[in-house]
Amino acid sequence: MIFVGDDWAEQHHDVHLMDDTGRRLSSRRLPEGLAGIRTLHELIAEHAADPAQVVIGIETDRGLWVQALTAAHYQVYAINPLAVALPRPSPRLRCEVRPR
Repeated sequence: MIFVGDDWAEQHHDVHLMDDTGRRLSSRRLPEGLAGIRTLHELIAEHAADPAQVVIGIETDRGLWVQALTAAHYQVYAINPLAVALPRPSPRLRCEVRPR
């Protein structure tokens, strides 16, 4: 299983590939358009022979880039970037309740 994170912007995509153990396989900034999607397919093919074993998280569920990903039979999930960027509680802040 290969996991791909795609941080989508107007002119480029920052993509990160990792395996199912969490090991980083590749990180690249790819241009928007055919050249970028071709490079992404090549990167993925270096690590996964079966498109069904590729899971992609991307910030949108529409557009030519997403159509190309789904046409390649990757598992594509739209992820709301606001949900991912929510602040998390600091590990230093704890509220302990002690019995009396």
